[in-house]
Amino acid sequence: MNSVVLQATTCDSQSCYFFAFIGVASAIVFSNMGAAYGTARSAVGICSMGVMNPEKVMRNMISVVMAGVLGIYGLIICVILSGAISATTYSEFKAYAHMASGLSVGLSALAAGMAIGIVGDAGTRANGQQSRLFVGMVLILIFAEALGLYGLIVAIVLSQQ
Repeated sequence: MNSVVLQATTCDSQSCYFFAFIGVASAIVFSNMGAAYGTARSAVGICSMGVMNPEKVMRNMISVVMAGVLGIYGLIICVILSGAISATTYSEFKAYAHMASGLSVGLSALAAGMAIGIVGDAGTRANGQQSRLFVGMVLILIFAEALGLYGLIVAIVLSQQ
C-alpha cells in the first residue's frame, strides 16, 4: 500500500507540501541554531582569553568563522528545496525526501555547532596559556565542521530524489 501511495505522480493533499516546507524550515532553523550556539560559546572563550592575551584574539577567531559557515549550509539547502517544490508536479515521495534533506543538514549543523562551540571555548582558553595547542585546536575544529559538511552532502543527495 505504501509503495503505491509514494509512487503517485502528483500530491492530492496539502500534507505533502506541509512535510516539504517543514524540511525547508528545519534546514535553516537548526543550522542557524548550531551556528549561533557555536558562535556564542566560542566568543565567551575568546573574550575570556582576550583579557590576559589581547594579541591572540584575532588568531582565535577561527572557531567563530567555522560556526558561521554552518548557517550557510542550511541556507544552501533551503534554496535548493524551495526551487524544487512545485504546485503542479509534486509527489509525496519528493516531500518526504525534502523533509529528510532539511532535517539531515539542520541536525548535523546543530551537532557540529555544539562541538565547535565547546572546542572553541576550551581550545581558545587553553591556547591563551600555551600557544603550541593552536594546531591541535584547529584540527579538532576541522573534524567538528566535517560533521556539518557530511549532513550537507546527504541533504544534497536527498534533495535530488
